[in-house]
Amino acid sequence: MIPTTAERLYTFAEYLVYDDGTDNRYELVEGKLTQMNPPTVKHLLIAKFIERVLDAEINRLGLPWLCLREAGVRTGYKKSRLMDVCVVPAELAMESSDHSAVFQLPPLLAVEIVSPESIKRDYRYKRSEYAALEIPEYWIADPIESKISVLILEEGLYEETVFTGHEQIVSQIFPEVSLKLELMLKYGNIGE
Repeated sequence: MIPTTAERLYTFAEYLVYDDGTDNRYELVEGKLTQMNPPTVKHLLIAKFIERVLDAEINRLGLPWLCLREAGVRTGYKKSRLMDVCVVPAELAMESSDHSAVFQLPPLLAVEIVSPESIKRDYRYKRSEYAALEIPEYWIADPIESKISVLILEEGLYEETVFTGHEQIVSQIFPEVSLKLELMLKYGNIGE
């Protein structure tokens, strides 16, 4: 179970400047700080792999976008989520360059990598919050179940396509991206 700080409720502005003197990372959920567990090495490697693939595609196409890891997005009045990987317009990132890396506007793409303690959060809570925020595309990379779900926003709800094994992932944001689940999972497995 992920600990929450029960002492008090925080405003979004307080969350943006919150510093408890540690390296702990927090999401803001209904005004409560919810501590995120440190990621596993596998999690970090998968995030790095996805970021590299998306960076290469952004550069190849000359798009005015940036791919970032561990940035936040405001999903409600007193809510903010940390994304494992996201793609944002460069202009949006430049407007926030001297502030906390928590975007007030939705990214073009959010990617979450499932870990044992984040299953419900990634598949349920973030899915509904990201849809309400109108994030056009949301990927759920699940190394536990060996699948990646690509969710495309259609009329306010996500339409989901699940990819496994050797299948080429199909993305509306990156229609020509070359990404297969097996390569992503292989990248996350050190020494295998």
